[in-house]
Parts: sequence; structure tokens; C-alpha cells
Amino acid sequence: MNLMTSPKETHPELERQIVENLRRVYNETLEEAVPERFLDLLRQLKDQDGSEGGVNG
Repeated sequence: MNLMTSPKETHPELERQIVENLRRVYNETLEEAVPERFLDLLRQLKDQDGSEGGVNG
């Protein structure tokens, strides 16, 4: 199979594999836990925002 064909030519099996892999990676990413360091930073921002009276101040 030559992958360097014209853009008008389709490769259904290749496209199916790409779509399947993209969906798998996307779903795996959705299931990943948020790193604790990131959660700590969000808490710090929330605390800072609360002590300053919010964005509009």
C-alpha cells in the first residue's frame, strides 16, 4: 500500500485505524487523574481569589 497517493484517494482501513486510535487515546486521556500538583495550584488560586474579593475586586 502506497501512503503517498493523491489526497483524493482514500484508504478506508487506514482511516478506520486512525479514527480508532484517536478515540482510544482521547478516552484514555479523559480517564487520567488530575496531578496533585495541579490541584494544589488550583486551590491556591481559589484561596487567593477569595481573599482579594474576586476578579472585579
